[in-house]
Formats: sequence, structure tokens, C-alpha cells
Amino acid sequence: MIARPKHQRLVLVVLALLAVLGAVLLAMWGLKDRAAYFYTPADVVAGKAVAGKAVRLGGMVERGSVKRDRDGVTTRFMVEDGEARVLVSYRGILPDLFREGSGVVAEGKLAPDQTFVADNILAKHDERYMPPELGNQAAEHKVGRTLKR
Repeated sequence: MIARPKHQRLVLVVLALLAVLGAVLLAMWGLKDRAAYFYTPADVVAGKAVAGKAVRLGGMVERGSVKRDRDGVTTRFMVEDGEARVLVSYRGILPDLFREGSGVVAEGKLAPDQTFVADNILAKHDERYMPPELGNQAAEHKVGRTLKR
């Protein structure tokens, strides 16, 4: 029993679709631990970030909050977004652009005590940098200050 050319094409198309679907699922499974979601301090305080899962925390470094431990390598600081604040602990050398009052994105995991333990710190690029999630809040805050004057 020989299959007709029409059926052969259909079988080949179905096999190709299954192969593509299998490749996509395999890639997603392999990259699931590498995906880091972005959260603001308000999201963390609201319980949206799960402890122990790799995430990114973005906001502004609160002025007066940067404290260096005696070991000279560990730094603790608060990241805030105008609504909430989260304590970040980082062990390593901070980027040159890291400053109080500037934008920062910390990559790491949330500890059970709600302290964010960062593996990597990304400082802002220039004076106008603002994480997209905070851009509107900062603009509204600036407008609010202008109107109060």
C-alpha cells in the first residue's frame, strides 16, 4: 500500500510542525531558570515576587541608606519607588555609576526575610535614565511638585 503524494505532504507537514513545537518547548524548558522578572519595590512589598526565585528589582537608591559592612565588600542600601522600599544586600564591587538618589536595577533573589540579595547591580546610564515602570511615576511626581509651588 503506497501513500498518495497528497497524504505524504500532509504527514511531512505534521511532522515538521511537531518538530518545531518540540524545539520551542525544549528551548523554553532550558531557559526557564534564566528568565528574570522585573519588579518594583511596591511589587515586592505587595507579595508579587516569590522568595528564592531569580528576579530583577528596579528603583531609586534611597539617599542616606547606603551602608558598607566592615568586610569592605558587602553593601546594604534601600531601593525605593515612591510607594515602597526594599533593603538590598550586595557582596561585590559596585559599578562606578552607583550613587544615592540614582536609578538602579539589582539582579538576584528575595530572601525569606524580604531582603533582596543581589548577585549583580546595574547602575543608571545617564541623568535621564528611569526604569520604564517608574518613568510615569517620576513624571507625575515632578508635575505635582511644580503645581505646588
